[in-house]
Amino acid sequence: METLLYVLLTIVSLALITVVLLQAGRSAGLSGAISGGAEQMIGKQKARGIEAFLTRTTVVLAVLFFVLTLLLGYFL
Repeated sequence: METLLYVLLTIVSLALITVVLLQAGRSAGLSGAISGGAEQMIGKQKARGIEAFLTRTTVVLAVLFFVLTLLLGYFL
């Protein structure tokens, strides 16, 4: 059981790091480069959709991270 929780925590942690790095920061971050090209081809609505998706994904992964961490703390 603990091994499964460790594996899930590792996967969620890496996914959370990736999603956070893809979000636009003060200087537009990595997503500025990605959505900038998409904006020219598809339009501004698509870029907003990508940002909304990244925001929602960050919240879900953060909640999963905390739940898995609490479960690991409980079982140890």
